[in-house]
Amino acid sequence: MFLVSLAVTDFRNLADTVIELDPEGTTVITGLNGAGKTSLLEATAYLATLQSFRGSPKEALVRRDAERAILRAETRVDGRALTIEAEILATGRARAQVNRQVVRRRVDLHDALRVTVFSPEDIGVVRSGPADRRRFLDESLAVVDPKAARAAEETEKVLRQRAALLRNVGRTLSPDAATTLDVWDARLAESGERLVEARERLVTELVPRTAEHYARLAGAPTDVGLVYVRSWQGPLLDALGASRAKDVQRGVSTLGPHRDELELTIDGLPSRTHASQGEQRSLALALQLAAHQLATERLGTAPVLLLDDVFSELDPHRSRALLAGLPPGQALLTTAQPAPDEVVAARVYTMAEGGHVEATGGGS
Repeated sequence: MFLVSLAVTDFRNLADTVIELDPEGTTVITGLNGAGKTSLLEATAYLATLQSFRGSPKEALVRRDAERAILRAETRVDGRALTIEAEILATGRARAQVNRQVVRRRVDLHDALRVTVFSPEDIGVVRSGPADRRRFLDESLAVVDPKAARAAEETEKVLRQRAALLRNVGRTLSPDAATTLDVWDARLAESGERLVEARERLVTELVPRTAEHYARLAGAPTDVGLVYVRSWQGPLLDALGASRAKDVQRGVSTLGPHRDELELTIDGLPSRTHASQGEQRSLALALQLAAHQLATERLGTAPVLLLDDVFSELDPHRSRALLAGLPPGQALLTTAQPAPDEVVAARVYTMAEGGHVEATGGGS
């Protein structure tokens, strides 16, 4: 699987941008800060996931004063040409299709385009709250385990419906509302259990790979811990029943997959509160490298790698260690400064304000 070309219209600050990518090497996008380099990577990732890796709402993705953003990518999968298209409306529902067939769920894109994103914001997986770590797990599952990704989508949908019901009952549960809540609890228990079991299997597989990558980044073997912690005990359906009165009073779902935590430790201490910034950044990179490695092993080919100005935040040692941990494959890299010498650019584009790009070089 590789990306052949990308066309972006009215996305973020990009008016009209088209690039062609090297099928196996690294395509480098250079330019000043604010020119739109990150937006180009964000558009690429959107075509694989139908969401922003920066966590932005869809209305923020449409260029100012435009009604819609249009994204189009050509990919090759086992010699077969595929076209992915997406329309994001400033007001209204976004749409996507592959070879003119409507995409109804994110997992429908799994066989057309898969990506791994590295960005300076990755440190949030370690430094920020549990939601960022759950998002990391679910985004990794979307690449390596499509069935689990479907469970994540179903769980998210059920949680929205359950939350709306709890908000509307006003702390008093009528018989009709209780019956409806029974339905949502059963559906949440079914999809939520599948999702959490998949998350736990993923964490088990990530542990040795994360430790290996962290040791290379840090320059020494280190005890790195990843532990998935559920927000309930026993069967989820029983736990939902036991928490119902509290949920109704508070108007929220107080337990479930959306309340779970991924605990990260370095030498037995919580990395969020006890690790240095350098240690936190190394752990964040190690987690992403482990997920990328696992995806490559599972799928037999590496996902398209999106590197968003990551080397500006890394010292030379970590930059070399990051590159050494990546399997061969296609990459799209943005940088406002010279990339490390180890980066061999197959194609180079220079981006100016508004997303105008010009081919400026390349090598082998």
